[in-house]
Amino acid sequence: MTQRILYILVPDTNIRPFDVTMAADAGYTQILPFTGIKTEDVTALVQDSIFCRPPGRFNDTGIFLGGHDVHMATDMFLNAKKAMVGPFEVGVFVDPNGAYTTSASIVALVEQAVLRKTGTSLKGRSVAVFGAGPVGLSAAVLAAQQGAETTICQLTADDDEKAAKRFCQRYNVDVSWVSAQTHPEKIDVIKNKEVIICAAKAGIRILDKEVLEHGEKLHVVADTNAVPPTGVEGIDANDKFTPIEMGKASFWGIGSMAIGNLKYKTQYGMLLKMQQSEKAALLDFKECFEFATSELHSSDLKKDAA
Repeated sequence: MTQRILYILVPDTNIRPFDVTMAADAGYTQILPFTGIKTEDVTALVQDSIFCRPPGRFNDTGIFLGGHDVHMATDMFLNAKKAMVGPFEVGVFVDPNGAYTTSASIVALVEQAVLRKTGTSLKGRSVAVFGAGPVGLSAAVLAAQQGAETTICQLTADDDEKAAKRFCQRYNVDVSWVSAQTHPEKIDVIKNKEVIICAAKAGIRILDKEVLEHGEKLHVVADTNAVPPTGVEGIDANDKFTPIEMGKASFWGIGSMAIGNLKYKTQYGMLLKMQQSEKAALLDFKECFEFATSELHSSDLKKDAA
């Protein structure tokens, strides 16, 4: 019987149970953790995995790159791609702390909401991302790649502007940075934005009604926080393109469950793709976004057919 093996490489002391469960559900029969991995360790580990099976069996071995550091995950992914030797290859999927699949799902949902509400895409739209963590940074890059004028909003003094901009530059996008640590600063941001993505720490209210009601130009607001209180007042976890009125603002809300449902499908889809692709799959958040967008399109077609 063929053993489908997934090696999970992380710099942390443990791997995420979520990733293990997803991999098992996707059909991997052996899921093996490698913790405490450094960027320079990746090449040797990948090459050890590619030479133990003939080239035609690249679908039977996969490498998942995780951890909490998106900067390190990017370096690990680059090293993994460079480690392939001729016909000896395996699939590689990078998703640090679930940030790539989550951000892909956020931006796919936001783009669809903007299209439905306005008839146009994200191109040229003003987007503010509250939160400079892994999900926020990844969402900012994806929004910018779709042509949006994107701003990352600093929420705490610890948020690192240089690190954030360095990450965005690695993907050849220009993203602005602005302080949003105080109520007045948040209002100044909201006034001129069409899309808000709230990707801050769980269980912290970032945007309340008094701030949101100044968003006269708002079309869509998405909140990733599933732990009460929600990150955005007035958005329920199950909201999906839900009309919301607050003072001068009239926008569609997207909640954490809608994002989470698409994130689950996207991660599952990426794990399957490593096992089913016609060549060794190398999956970054670009491929995650393409999958999430396709999944939403397929759902719409099914609804139309029904």
